[in-house]
Amino acid sequence: MGYPNGLVSVSPGKQPLFSFGVITDVQYADIPDGRSFLGVPRYYRNSLLVLQKAIQNWNNRQSISFSLNLGDIVDGYCPKEQSLEAVKKVVKEFDNFNGRVYHMIGNHCLYNLPRSKLLPLLNLPSADCAYYDFSPIPEYRFVVLDAYDISAIGWPDDHPHTVEAVNLLNEKNPNLEKNSPDGLVGLERRFLKFNGGVGKDQLKWLDKTLQDATKSNQKVVVCCHIPLDPGATSKESLLWNYDEVMDVIHRYDCVKVCLGGHDHKGGHSVDTCGVHHRVLEAALECPPGTNAFGYIDVYEDRLSLIGTDRMASTEMDVYVPDFQLAMSGCNLKLYPFDLIYLLVLVMMIRR
Repeated sequence: MGYPNGLVSVSPGKQPLFSFGVITDVQYADIPDGRSFLGVPRYYRNSLLVLQKAIQNWNNRQSISFSLNLGDIVDGYCPKEQSLEAVKKVVKEFDNFNGRVYHMIGNHCLYNLPRSKLLPLLNLPSADCAYYDFSPIPEYRFVVLDAYDISAIGWPDDHPHTVEAVNLLNEKNPNLEKNSPDGLVGLERRFLKFNGGVGKDQLKWLDKTLQDATKSNQKVVVCCHIPLDPGATSKESLLWNYDEVMDVIHRYDCVKVCLGGHDHKGGHSVDTCGVHHRVLEAALECPPGTNAFGYIDVYEDRLSLIGTDRMASTEMDVYVPDFQLAMSGCNLKLYPFDLIYLLVLVMMIRR
């Protein structure tokens, strides 16, 4: 549910468990402004100013524990001889934040640098792996996915993940230009070269991580550059195997929110198992004088995104009665308070 900025409903006197900053698709380049292939204006130099304002805002609040960069820090149109310095420049801006920054990789990052050169610059927990998890407090875990694990960009041409991606694109997309959805119907329009997929090893890791979070009674936020739910994004901006990823996520009731970028206009949906999907609006498409960043206050019962300017504020509840999830096909048990809730609901309907 979205709210006009500054009008997010919160309970008086309640303090969040913790707060964190969010920004996505900075896509900086030291080039004149341009347009997307759909004609949407893009402000390549101004996006760095948006990031600087975000960092200043988060630092001024003094309550922001960490920040998430949902990917695409440098644009694909950045001249390749400038790519390395451009990535370093944006990372240096993030380093001005008074806390830890957790980065994700996006397609535009990989247009500029191969994974072998990109990942060490992003201060990831592991310099050779772009998926990981962390717990800011014992009650919460964040799971960061690598949306370009299976990809036709970023890996060497003969790498098994590249070969798998190219074979998939050839099977699913008959166009010579693999970034074109021409002729593709419905959700098949996601099989484009600028998207990617999560590999089998990463899926196994995700399953094990969510098992562990469930045993530890943790709520989970999943973060992925490419969106995971068709209701929150365009058909052209979905993860190739979003369905496989969500099948793993829906095995458990610990995942409450999925955050993403990639689709610059942003979006919000709640799937059939009650998981919120919030795709964040892009910093790149902010005209001078406007912004797109925010921070999320995490409470016991919800996550509240407080957006700035072009990033819409959003309330995301983290409790859905288990009977509702069970009725929707999710693999969950019914508990006594759910049965009471259901009984009251039935009595109200019968009145």
